[in-house]
Amino acid sequence: MNTIILGSLATSICTALGALPALMFSNVTHRGRDILLAFTAGIMVAASTYGLIPSALKLSNLWVLTIGTLLGTVILTLLELLIPHQDLKHSAQDVDSSRTSSLLFLSAMALHNLPEGLSVGVSYGSSNQDLGTIVALSIGLQNIPEGFLTALFLITHGLRRRTALLLTTLTGVLELAACWVGLEFTESFSAIVPYGLAFAAGAMLFVVYKELIPESHGDGNERASTFSFIFGLLTMIALTHLLR
Repeated sequence: MNTIILGSLATSICTALGALPALMFSNVTHRGRDILLAFTAGIMVAASTYGLIPSALKLSNLWVLTIGTLLGTVILTLLELLIPHQDLKHSAQDVDSSRTSSLLFLSAMALHNLPEGLSVGVSYGSSNQDLGTIVALSIGLQNIPEGFLTALFLITHGLRRRTALLLTTLTGVLELAACWVGLEFTESFSAIVPYGLAFAAGAMLFVVYKELIPESHGDGNERASTFSFIFGLLTMIALTHLLR
């Protein structure tokens, strides 16, 4: 039980630990923000296509992947429609758009963390005693750069650093809660995990294509942002590959 407690707590704490270095960033230039947004987009695309989608396919089939991905996309679409906002104008005064982007980004990360937490819990509840530790370690290490990018995204969109840290930490707390739910109901949730992974992938891809890429390409920084996107993609693929 001590191992389970430590492992589940570690995955959540890693998100907050990753967010701490982002607090040192302030007064980021518009060009710098576009580059960071593109890097974040690359991270999220790699996490979806190289991590979440293959995991969902390994646990299920193409139909489950399709249903889960489309559900994630539809839910984020509905969420965007329900939030009052204006179209992006790439202006410092466009507060409504910044709030919308921040909320959509947070929603995608939270939805991304829920199936990961369930995966950790189900792994600890399985008959394979070593599986839980391996999954918790892999997800925990992955959460460090995710926490950094989440906090940095919120800070560059005008949120106070304390608020950004708190909201980023809460996404980790959601993962912790999902872990314990998965542990308590291993048999019930084992069939839902692949849907959740695909759902998270769809949500993240929606945010990347609808918000991050257009915003990072709207002020003449397209070439730098494109390279930053590629570097973000390769960074996440390398981390995922090393942790396997």
